[in-house]
Amino acid sequence: QVQLVESGGGLVQAGGSLRLSCAASGRARRSVAMAWFRQAPGKEREFVAAISWSGTSSYYSDSVKGRFTISRDNARNTVYLQMNSLKPEDTAVYYCATDSSFDLDELARGNMDYWGKGTLVTVSS
Repeated sequence: QVQLVESGGGLVQAGGSLRLSCAASGRARRSVAMAWFRQAPGKEREFVAAISWSGTSSYYSDSVKGRFTISRDNARNTVYLQMNSLKPEDTAVYYCATDSSFDLDELARGNMDYWGKGTLVTVSS
């Protein structure tokens, strides 16, 4: 089975930057789409960003567009989320996920094949 392990979470001041990493391992087929989601306490999980296998297609939620950048290194089976200009409302557990297709509607619904266990990002004011 596919295993996804997030790292890079931590505490950062508002306006600062942080880079999250997600390493994939295990008995896995090639991932078509890699994505990041987040969930704050008491809130529903929400889509953050996604990227295709080729890296030529990416999609961001309106709340992070222009501030976050998703990228992937297929040789290392790793996807990244560069987060800049962080805001307190970005505080959440961030989850990495992968799917066999790149369908924006499905991504928005959170219908992914595999999920990581998350990494906590805390943005202080």
